[in-house]
Amino acid sequence: MAAATPQELPRRLLAEALGTALLLAVVIGSGIMAERLSAGNAGVALLANTLATVGGLVVLIELFGPVSGAHFNPAVSAVMAWRRELPAGWLLPYVAAQLAGALAGAALANAMFELPVLHLATKLRGGGGQWLAEAVATCGLLLVVLRAPASRVAALVAAYIGAAYWFTASTSFANPAAAFGRMWSDSFAGIAPASVPGFVAAQAAGAVLGVVLHRLLGARGDAASLQETGSHPGVADPR
Repeated sequence: MAAATPQELPRRLLAEALGTALLLAVVIGSGIMAERLSAGNAGVALLANTLATVGGLVVLIELFGPVSGAHFNPAVSAVMAWRRELPAGWLLPYVAAQLAGALAGAALANAMFELPVLHLATKLRGGGGQWLAEAVATCGLLLVVLRAPASRVAALVAAYIGAAYWFTASTSFANPAAAFGRMWSDSFAGIAPASVPGFVAAQAAGAVLGVVLHRLLGARGDAASLQETGSHPGVADPR
């Protein structure tokens, strides 16, 4: 990933916005397609949604990782800023780019399937089980981001999210930008606006827990090699 110079910021923000937009288009668009083709079978629809998301994540992290770190997620960006791996002054621009991208991705998915370009979701998602699930999903995601070997981060992040679609009650949003974007599509992947604050709070708690567990687990085995290369293609340098 390129050095953190002021000249690099616009390019990084473009990568974060574009990557987040494409991620939300994949998640929402595949959900709409899956629901239309699954003849009411929610399990088949979720499986199709999962496979598309896993594939999309691998491609997007590999594509945009060398440019911006491929966070696509305010929780990841906040942790990287706290660890001083993202300049503190860049955190809010990163988050703004991610939120704008999420909104654009939702609009794109809706438009492709000839739905209203932006229409608020009505699917309520909440309660203790789902909030716990979001904390678990986000905690696990941060552990993968912080501890994955550099050469395998894209595959491991995608594999974890794919698994978490099925072992968490919330289907693993694990991303405040995703919750915000999915709020704008009344479709299979949607979430009602009233449910978003609870999800975001749970994600924040999960991110903090992920950082704590990472510190308790200690340095990764290949930390020395990462210090020599100085970068982590895909998501961020996990030192």
